[in-house]
Amino acid sequence: MAYSAGPMNEPARKITYTHAEYLEQERTSPTKHEFLNGEILTIAGGTPEHARLCLRVGAELRAQLRGRPCAAYSSDLRVRVQATGLSTYPDVSVVCGRLERDLQDKDAALNPIVLVEVLSDSTEAYDRGQKFAHYRRIPSLREYVLVSQHEQRIEVFHRNEDDSWTLRDARAGEGAQLSAIGCTLSVDEVYRDPLAQVSPEAEERFRGS
Repeated sequence: MAYSAGPMNEPARKITYTHAEYLEQERTSPTKHEFLNGEILTIAGGTPEHARLCLRVGAELRAQLRGRPCAAYSSDLRVRVQATGLSTYPDVSVVCGRLERDLQDKDAALNPIVLVEVLSDSTEAYDRGQKFAHYRRIPSLREYVLVSQHEQRIEVFHRNEDDSWTLRDARAGEGAQLSAIGCTLSVDEVYRDPLAQVSPEAEERFRGS
């Protein structure tokens, strides 16, 4: 997920916003924005690879969670970190049990158990550092998952009972274990690209149909 700083529809002289102003503009904005400490950041569109990986992870989790009291959400779900004031849109969120909503923002979830970010060049340092620091302040969060765009690698940060975090790394041929929700992300399946297997002949037939 990529970001760029700047206001939405306000004069350039205004450099800080209230949370209420952010929500009011977010309701009518065609693009998504992150909010923290009075600053609004535009969430830019990602690469085709980013979009595909987000969908693959979400599809895998939804399939494995079927019939259980958990739901996997796309980046359309806003998550609010009450302890720090961050409002953002994780690439994939998993909530188990009742979805708790922020009193100030009825469209924002407060209690994800798993959050997933597909790394982008422009935001990898943020996702690993400052953003993870915000996410760790969510009491319900048990696992934070980072998915690489440049190599077949899925990292799972697992919260231990003493509130420390342990990293588990999965690569090609392996499975990333999400023990908090009893799911396994097959690295090979997440990174499988159906379009890469299309022969030139088949592509030509498709275009001619």
